[in-house]
Amino acid sequence: MSVSDEERLARLALSQILEPGDHRIAGLVHQLGGIGLLEMLRTGEHDLPRLDVAARLAQLDPMRQLEVGQQRGMRYVVPGDPEWPAQLEPLDHVAPLHERTGCPPGLWVRGPVRLDTLERSVAIVGARAATTYGAEVASAVAADVGRAGYTVVSGGAYGIDIAAHRGAIATGTPTVAVLACGADRVYPPSHRRLFEILAREGAIVAEVAPGLPPTRLRFLSRNRLIAGLARGTVIVEAGRRSGARNTASWTSRLSRPLMGVPGPVTSAASEGVHRMLRSGEAVLVTSGEEVLEMVGSAGEFLPREESAPARPRDLVTLREQQVLDAVPVGKGARVDSIALTAGMSVLAVQDALRILEDRGLAVLAGDGWRLTAAALQAASESNR
Repeated sequence: MSVSDEERLARLALSQILEPGDHRIAGLVHQLGGIGLLEMLRTGEHDLPRLDVAARLAQLDPMRQLEVGQQRGMRYVVPGDPEWPAQLEPLDHVAPLHERTGCPPGLWVRGPVRLDTLERSVAIVGARAATTYGAEVASAVAADVGRAGYTVVSGGAYGIDIAAHRGAIATGTPTVAVLACGADRVYPPSHRRLFEILAREGAIVAEVAPGLPPTRLRFLSRNRLIAGLARGTVIVEAGRRSGARNTASWTSRLSRPLMGVPGPVTSAASEGVHRMLRSGEAVLVTSGEEVLEMVGSAGEFLPREESAPARPRDLVTLREQQVLDAVPVGKGARVDSIALTAGMSVLAVQDALRILEDRGLAVLAGDGWRLTAAALQAASESNR
């Protein structure tokens, strides 16, 4: 389905006059379309409380804004575009959180990664004041899911966010940062090098217009997009009041897999994660492999069966075990004596003893056979 220029500009205008995720208009853009909602706001024919934007609308020039964005290497993607991520649409049907909810009218994108490819993506977020442990785990998990063909989504912030982006970049995997400010801004400023890589190899995504600064409410609104774009969210370190818990709440509202990486029980940086794990809100994961098991399609990533390496005694047949049980521990025994104890023929016992000797379980000492130390140790382990 193609989108008219008028509809695109109407949605762009809405993004300039409304704060992102405004719960008062949640669903109205989908219901009325950008043109219809813009006209309703322009005429004032609505009963939305405290929403008077007619004066601001008169000052807007959405065409000029679109041109400015394009000059800065951005594109404005709206529903109906082939690139639009359909996985955001359930946001129109979830309860508000901090008075934020709803699918955005459009998204500004800077970078080559297309939004429709994020159907196979994993969000990795967490504490800004990350520990060395948390940063290493976030980077490793990002690298693992990236190698499996999943894009890593995060927020471009300090701590866990940048560790996740770097883990993906290190493996040549595309990664996407969703910002609470304009997609042309670098926030935080110290991450300029990261944003240059994202603009060249990944993508920077924002709901608000180019040039706008971040605010607390815009961060909360941004979190719903991180959760909404990804197939599942991993929380690596989050204190009791961490902003990452807001992203976790959006993930739960969308009924998507929420995962948490445990940390030391003494670490305040992991307290929020531990609470989510204990309450059952999140599933415990310790590696990218376990994350993929949660977000993959049925049968796509099957858990590996953990098994101990085979021991010589594990390879013994029932007949050989019968002979082994008849071999004495200390003083050696003759073949005919072992055959009598085992209730087998001498020839069969001779064949079995040669096999047991090759496996290091029996040894011919002098003129008699006895068990080796390896056989005794294996017998002790099997009785534990």
